[in-house]
Amino acid sequence: MGILSRTSYIIRSKLNSVLNRAEDPTETLDYSYEQMRDQLQDVKRGIADLTTQKKRLEMQKRRLEDNVEKHNEQARTAVQQDREDLARRALEKKKTKMSQIEDLERQIADLQNQQDQLIEKKNELQNRIEEFRTKKETMKARYEAAEASSTVSEAMTATGEEFEDVGRAIERAEEKTEDMEARAAALDELHESGAFDDVISDKDQIDRELEQLSSDSGVEAELETLKSEVGESETETPSEPADDVEEGDLEDVADIEDDVEDSEIEAELAELQDEENN
Repeated sequence: MGILSRTSYIIRSKLNSVLNRAEDPTETLDYSYEQMRDQLQDVKRGIADLTTQKKRLEMQKRRLEDNVEKHNEQARTAVQQDREDLARRALEKKKTKMSQIEDLERQIADLQNQQDQLIEKKNELQNRIEEFRTKKETMKARYEAAEASSTVSEAMTATGEEFEDVGRAIERAEEKTEDMEARAAALDELHESGAFDDVISDKDQIDRELEQLSSDSGVEAELETLKSEVGESETETPSEPADDVEEGDLEDVADIEDDVEDSEIEAELAELQDEENN
């Protein structure tokens, strides 16, 4: 196979492949049906033309038959008038016409046989066309149903290109959403652990823990002080002044108690200030 032949073969193969993909079976069936109908019309026209030729031959035969009768009368009249020569000429013409009639009868018979064959073929072709029409409509209905089912199946199973793109878009959206959720959770965890404080502070984890212990110890010391004060106030009981104590002595005792309370308040304030300084 030469280069040109191989190239032509490849081109035809490509064209056939493209045509097969673009072919619509329903359109092909309709086209075939129309072709068969055209063939049927051609057969009918052929039958009509053949019948016309046969009718012409039959008309010619009838004219010859009329001439035969005419020549018979001529020959009879010539014999009655003792004109044998005219009678002989009339009979010769009659014989010629009879020979022509025989030829026409053979031709008419042949045309009749052809007409019968064409009519039989026409009937057979017409029956085939009707059968093909029924099959064509059935195949078209099946193809359209299959096409609709395939379309629905593609939509339901998301096998089409558009649905595949949508599926990939959803997957990408889910991945991004999961990444954002993981990042937000990580930031919350870092914030709770105090990792972000390291960025804006020069204190390390040990410094923060020591400060927390110092704060806790200050609170505990203050709590113990308050508990001891409350316990002392509950244990002290007021004493009634003696009958022999003078009014001036009672005033001195009251002043002493006030001094004691002031000294306790001052001590508590000093202790609170020391805790705050620490």
